[in-house]
Amino acid sequence: MSSTQQAQVWILVDYSACTGCRLCEIACTLRHEGLIWPAASRITVYEFYPGVPVPHLCVQCPDYPCVPACPTKALSVDGSTGAVLVDPSLCTLCGRCIEACPGRVPKVVPGKPYVLICDLCSGDPACVKECSRAGYNALRVVRKPSNTAIKHYAKPPEVVAEELGTRVLQVRW
Repeated sequence: MSSTQQAQVWILVDYSACTGCRLCEIACTLRHEGLIWPAASRITVYEFYPGVPVPHLCVQCPDYPCVPACPTKALSVDGSTGAVLVDPSLCTLCGRCIEACPGRVPKVVPGKPYVLICDLCSGDPACVKECSRAGYNALRVVRKPSNTAIKHYAKPPEVVAEELGTRVLQVRW
């Protein structure tokens, strides 16, 4: 989607297409930090089970539980993209947003004085562009669904990995 479109965007993850290459993490940190620093990526690829990579990032829950959980009002929602934005000058790293997030997505990284959450790169996510450029297409930008079904995707990465691992193992047996 171009930056001129005003529809809220969402990153759809196709877990079956992810190879675990982590190019998305590199693209994210190059865009946000100006260097390769996977720990500071707003998307993280976990691999709790060999061969079952789990890209994990903010799903922009319809009720945004992290935003009201912030006691300093450091979090807000971008009206054009639907992304959660962090005001670094207000964040105290208290962790309440992490506790409130059903997927435990916001992260605290040593060296960063505020939490990191995917900001959708102003509607043109670098991770999606890199995944597509590499030909994997495990990440795609779509219009944000208007219903609450997207909260189904807001799970801790180990829960997603267990669900995927079970599915993969059942297929192979």
